[in-house]
Amino acid sequence: MSPILRRERLIAALDVPSAAEARLLVEKLDGSVAFYKIGLELSTSGGYFELLDWLVKRGNRVFCDLKLHDIPETVRRAVANLRGRGVTFLTVHADRGVIGAAVKEKGEMKILAVTVLTSTSQSDLAEQGYAGSLEDLVLARAGAAAELGCDGVITSGLEVSGIKAKFGKRLLAVTPGIRPAGGDVGDQKRVVDVAQAFRNGADYIVVGRPIRDAKDPAAAAEAIQSTIAGIFKP
Repeated sequence: MSPILRRERLIAALDVPSAAEARLLVEKLDGSVAFYKIGLELSTSGGYFELLDWLVKRGNRVFCDLKLHDIPETVRRAVANLRGRGVTFLTVHADRGVIGAAVKEKGEMKILAVTVLTSTSQSDLAEQGYAGSLEDLVLARAGAAAELGCDGVITSGLEVSGIKAKFGKRLLAVTPGIRPAGGDVGDQKRVVDVAQAFRNGADYIVVGRPIRDAKDPAAAAEAIQSTIAGIFKP
C-alpha cells in the first residue's frame, strides 16, 4: 500500500446543489485541500462527470461517494463505467454480493464498503429489526469487506479503533461525521473531532459542513490541516 500523503488525509465533501457551486468551492479551497468527495447530491444535479474530469485534470484526488447498492450485475456494470476515469475511492454498501461485483471491476480504483452510516444509532438498528450491537455489525461488515477484497471501509470514528485492532493495515479506514468538539452535529449521531478520529486509527477524514459553511472555507480547511500536521509528523 502506497504511503498516504499528509495533506491528502483531509477529504473535503463537495455537498452542494450543483457542479458550478462545487467548482466555486474548490477554487476557494485551492491550496488548502487536495482530495474531494463528490456524492449523491451532485450525481443528480447534472454535470457530475464533467466535474469529476475537471478535478482529475487539475491534479486533485476524487472520492465518488455513490454508496452503490443494487443487484450484483448492475453494480458490476456501474463500477466498470467509472473505471479508467481517475477515481481514487468509490463507495458501495457492505452487501457481500455488491462488494464482490464491485471488486471484480475496480481496476485502479479503491473500493470502500460502507459499514453503518454515521447518521444511524443503536436504536435505529433496533427499529430496523437488528438485535445485535452496532459495534458488532460494523466489525462483521468490515470482515466481509476484507474477505472479499475491498480496499477499505467507511466507518465512524467511534468504531475505527476496533477495525484497526482486528484488521490493521489490511483495510483503509475513511471516517466521516467529523465535527468540532462541542459543535453542532446536525443529522449525525456518531461523531468525533479531527484529532480523535486520527487517534482512533482513521487513515482519512471526510469533512463537509464545517468547511463548506465556514465564513472562510480555506481558513477552516487550513486549521484542520494544521491539526493533521501535528499528528502526522514529517
